[in-house]
Amino acid sequence: MLKPITGGIIVKQLRDIPISVLDLAPIVEGGTAADSLHNTLDLARHAEGWGYHRYWLAEHHNMTGIASSATSVVIGHVAAGTKSIRVGSGGIMLSNHAPLMIAEQFGTLESLFPGRIDLGLGRAPGSDQAAARALRRGLGSDGSEFPEQLSELRAYFDPNGAGSRPLGVRATPGEGLNVPIWLLGSSGFSAQLAGQLGLPFAFASHFAPDYLLPALHLYRSSFKPSAALDKPHVMVGLGITAADTTGAARWLATSQQQQFLNIIRGRTGKLQPPVDDMESLWSPQEKALLLDKQKYSIAGDKAYIKERLLQVLEETGADEWIIASQIYDHTARLRSYELVAELIKDN
Repeated sequence: MLKPITGGIIVKQLRDIPISVLDLAPIVEGGTAADSLHNTLDLARHAEGWGYHRYWLAEHHNMTGIASSATSVVIGHVAAGTKSIRVGSGGIMLSNHAPLMIAEQFGTLESLFPGRIDLGLGRAPGSDQAAARALRRGLGSDGSEFPEQLSELRAYFDPNGAGSRPLGVRATPGEGLNVPIWLLGSSGFSAQLAGQLGLPFAFASHFAPDYLLPALHLYRSSFKPSAALDKPHVMVGLGITAADTTGAARWLATSQQQQFLNIIRGRTGKLQPPVDDMESLWSPQEKALLLDKQKYSIAGDKAYIKERLLQVLEETGADEWIIASQIYDHTARLRSYELVAELIKDN
């Protein structure tokens, strides 16, 4: 087992760590995609006011409970409705797209909102097999082509034409623009690739906790300085449900637990209201699996969340946090992000 990255000594304080939002644009039971996208912009505006650094949206397909499938479009919607917060993808699933298309889309976004756009990339399809086939017109992919796709994408932004883009093909808008590229991961593949290329790395520990420390070790140990970064930079994804009392937070968190339970069972659906008793919904085996997968999902009041954040900071040496909060009630979701911002500022 890997030792904590800081050797048991916290070298940073919570207020030193930028915090960001990962919005899965949840469509709640009884709601619509239009409601979800309205709430996304409302949350982004509040997050900007509370001092959040980035606002990222994730690409998922064939999921009735997620409204951000057209991720680049939603990024434009959020960026147009805010003023200063960075807006980007957490992430774009590159296997679903021609690299030229992504270069043009994010070149357009950067042209419209200069200095505010991030391009986070993942190599998974972000969908089931049927949707993956529909997206790729029947072309098979196991993710092994991701480094080649990434090289082509980066070449479209390079004004000198370096890299592996097709001869005579240029991205307009895109070429010559500085769109920061992040690699996202839930295993070691993208961690090592990000290190070798000298790119920032974000880990999805809110659903793949067992690989967090090994992936960060692999990223840092393989890191080579680049024009993008002179030293490793890690963003750790956390699921956080905050409320004024721990009891209220844990009740709100049952919506996320129900969602995760459906994933375990191979189902999708809209985000459900909280319940008073999860014991009647899961089997002992499902409960054990779910709780294990939610090691980095935190539900509590400010004091409890502070305690857990300090523990995770000691373990990981994170440079940034990105927080996903799957909360049914929009007002309660706003309050959760507000409480996290308050405790970061105060510590």
